[in-house]
Amino acid sequence: MSKKVLILSGSPRKDGNSDLLCNEFMRGAVESGNEVEKIRVAEKKIGYCRACYYCTQNNGNCAIKDDMADVLQKIIEADVIVLASPVYFYSIDAQLKALIDRTVARWLEVRDKEFYYIATMADEETASAETTIACFRGYADCVQGAKEMGVICGSGVYEKGKII
Repeated sequence: MSKKVLILSGSPRKDGNSDLLCNEFMRGAVESGNEVEKIRVAEKKIGYCRACYYCTQNNGNCAIKDDMADVLQKIIEADVIVLASPVYFYSIDAQLKALIDRTVARWLEVRDKEFYYIATMADEETASAETTIACFRGYADCVQGAKEMGVICGSGVYEKGKII
C-alpha cells in the first residue's frame, strides 16, 4: 500500500550530508511506490513560536503568517515523517527545531505517524548523535500513535557531500 512520505530536511546546506541522505531515502521510498515530498526547511520562511497562544483561540491558526501553515498541513496529511538534521552541539539545528515547535498550533491533529530519523555529524562516534535522536524522539513522544521505524546516522562527515 502506498504511503504519503514527508521528508523534513533540516540541513541548512543544500546537498549537505543529511540532505543527501534525505535524497537517498526519497529515492528508495519512491522506488517502493510511495508518494514522497521533501521539504528543505532552510528554504522556507518559518519563524519561531512566540508562545502567544493565538492558535488556541483561533482554531489552530497561527498569528505568524509564513510558510508554516502549508508545511503543517502536509505533516498532518503524511503517513510517514522523516526528520533529518546535522548534529549541532549534540542537538538538532535551529531551522528544524523552529518547525517542530510551530506544530503546537495543531499538534493534536498530528497523529498516527511512522517516524524515521536521519542525523549526520563530524564526530566519528555515533554516540554523539544520541541527544539529537532524543530530540526527534521527544517530538514523536508527543504524537499520538507515533511509531519509530528507523534511524540513520552518518558519522565522520563534516565537509559537504562527504557522506557519498
